[in-house]
Amino acid sequence: MQLTAQASRRTGARDADGMAVASFVLGLLGLLVLNVFLGPIAIVLASVALWRGTARRGRAYLGLGLGVADLLVLVAFMQFDNTPSWSF
Repeated sequence: MQLTAQASRRTGARDADGMAVASFVLGLLGLLVLNVFLGPIAIVLASVALWRGTARRGRAYLGLGLGVADLLVLVAFMQFDNTPSWSF
């Protein structure tokens, strides 16, 4: 007698799909707030999702692009302000 159902997909692939979606969402949020933190996290999550072979490759590439865009927006704002970093 078997108490649990057989897994139809690998859990690693589901984790990679979740990482692809998370990188997209964090990259999108990073354009609005906290781009210095959310941009690199989106880049790392998208890279790991692509490395693990996600089925949502487009979402992972969008997350990667948005993560890079977060950092470019940060650099542009720093250049516009003529400051090397934030002034507290």
